[in-house]
Amino acid sequence: MAESRHEPRRADALKNRENILQIAHDAFAEDGSTSLNVIAKRAGVGAGTLYRHFPTREALILAVYQHDVQRLVDAVPTVLAEHPPLDAFRSWFETLADYVRLKHGLGEALHTAAVQDVVNETYAPVTAAVGLLLRACEGEGSIRAGIDPGDVLLLMGFMWRVGPGEDGREQARRVMELAIDGFRPRG
Repeated sequence: MAESRHEPRRADALKNRENILQIAHDAFAEDGSTSLNVIAKRAGVGAGTLYRHFPTREALILAVYQHDVQRLVDAVPTVLAEHPPLDAFRSWFETLADYVRLKHGLGEALHTAAVQDVVNETYAPVTAAVGLLLRACEGEGSIRAGIDPGDVLLLMGFMWRVGPGEDGREQARRVMELAIDGFRPRG
């Protein structure tokens, strides 16, 4: 009977954690310097609840990063189901670029050894997601076989280095098309 009393608390704690992560994602997108107290207030939880889940600002930023990367990786099958493979490739990389731009906006908060460890941990799932997109494109014949997902991820890094605003996004789209042209079957 004691276990059943703890289950709702665990479910509530998980719900609170997910809510805090989403609120923090949105808050950091608006302003990378948003305070933890503002995030707690927006999430409708006390500061103690937020600090119980995320004892430091860095812990919250890392959790938001991991959560967002996992959502992005998990989205690949849905994006492929909703779009032809090459359009899914384009859409997914545009979403990735938007996310990385947000991450870079957090500045120094994302330049510690702990952060680098988390970034390194997310590399394999992201390259696996890129691999799924590449295989789908290979299957439809829009790109040639054998392109390395890590190479594509490195190449597509230009997308989060373009200037801000619609001009930067348009430049990213143009350069992405140049990259895609390079992926096409030869001959």
